[in-house]
Amino acid sequence: MGTQQGIMPAPSSADTKYLEVHGSKWRVVMNVPRKLRPKLGTKLKRALGTDSLSEANRLKWDVVAEFRAVIEQAQNPAMTKDAALAVARVRAMDEARRLSRLRLLAMSSEQRDRIDDSIEDQAEELAGFPIGVGSHGIPEFDPGRDALSLEFVSIAKNEQTPLDFHHDKYMSMSSVKPRTAADDRRALKYLKTWCERNDVRPTLQSFTKREAVRFCDDLAGLVGKTDPATLNKYISRLSVYWTWLEKRHEVDGNIWRGRRFVKPMQTTDEKERPFTDAEMKALLTGPASQAMHDVMRIGALTGARLDAIVCLRVKDCRNNNFVFKPQKKEPGPRLCPIHPALVEIVSRRSEGKEEMDDIFPEWPGPKNSKSLRERSFKTSNQFTDYRREVGVDDQKTGKRRSLVNFHSFRRWFATKAEQADQPEHIIAAVIGHKRNGITLGIYSRGPLLEQARRCVEAVNLPDLTPSHAAANVEEEAA
Repeated sequence: MGTQQGIMPAPSSADTKYLEVHGSKWRVVMNVPRKLRPKLGTKLKRALGTDSLSEANRLKWDVVAEFRAVIEQAQNPAMTKDAALAVARVRAMDEARRLSRLRLLAMSSEQRDRIDDSIEDQAEELAGFPIGVGSHGIPEFDPGRDALSLEFVSIAKNEQTPLDFHHDKYMSMSSVKPRTAADDRRALKYLKTWCERNDVRPTLQSFTKREAVRFCDDLAGLVGKTDPATLNKYISRLSVYWTWLEKRHEVDGNIWRGRRFVKPMQTTDEKERPFTDAEMKALLTGPASQAMHDVMRIGALTGARLDAIVCLRVKDCRNNNFVFKPQKKEPGPRLCPIHPALVEIVSRRSEGKEEMDDIFPEWPGPKNSKSLRERSFKTSNQFTDYRREVGVDDQKTGKRRSLVNFHSFRRWFATKAEQADQPEHIIAAVIGHKRNGITLGIYSRGPLLEQARRCVEAVNLPDLTPSHAAANVEEEAA
């Protein structure tokens, strides 16, 4: 005999742990220890708002965790009411987020009404039992639980969603580097601070293009800096977050799109530049450590960024090629042929080491695993001190950075390769510049790799003999 329509088939007991059917929907039920029943009742119950057993099994564990916390607090009076409320809030916000999304995606008014019924049921559970009766016989509830109940309803019904409500989930799905992740959190912190100072509700619904413009006007004061690059960094992170929200139908559009601070026009003598040959001579013949001399030469003859060089391991220097870790927006590791002048350095630094050993153990990186600094942080500082020691500097009034820095080796390589008539797209492929239609990845073979090798070998260090260097310096000074 078949199952009658509308009657839910009896599932196995293992599937219904902590669950029971109430009407046509599942709810969580947990027995209360006997000694706590005068205080909590016989059972704790929470409607899940679904008739799907698989969905109920997915949802029940957060509720079970909350019920256990309630029982633990009752058993442990030392546990403060605020701590218990904090536990309840975490669970409630997770559920509000789920219901909010279901409501946004509802296909009919009937479906939305069913979700709203579930929201109201759970809001009543959050508010708890009345703790007294006020004027006109109106029940009074615990203020903390009542406020949580109201917040739950406003979020679940998409009426008021805190700016940071979805941010943790957004960050968990992001693959950005730790320093960029820190910028994300800092940008949102500035946004919330601005709302507080300007009496604007910090919710997605109340933050419009008008507020975005006002925030941009005040951002420099919040950050304490006027540099357009710094300010644009924070606007960019907010824009990426809003784009994510837009794709998930949490907001109607990206209010940050197109909002940028204009960088002032730079004259030629204000732009960061390559080293001159005289500066290269001073750097490559000065009293630096062997490690620093090796790093500088690899930078000069590959055009690689400093952190990619310092992070090299023995296995990354095989088959006459470097494999540099991805930098900036590179999609993956990048191949770069090893210049003949670097073979001795690679051989010396690889000798007697295992595949995973560092080429530059002198700079092991920050000891704190949570540090946002790159491994090359100390290398960069030491290079700056050394560069100044040998008289290589170009500081302009109003500019935070010198116009020459380690990146100037990268600019020098690109300049010398161009002067040697190497194709622009091959130079870009070698040094990892953004480009269209060509990629020199770690598995490149054939003509492209050979072109890259010719490009690398077309660049040579300036003559470092004393007599030539002296003449060169005099010539440039003239």
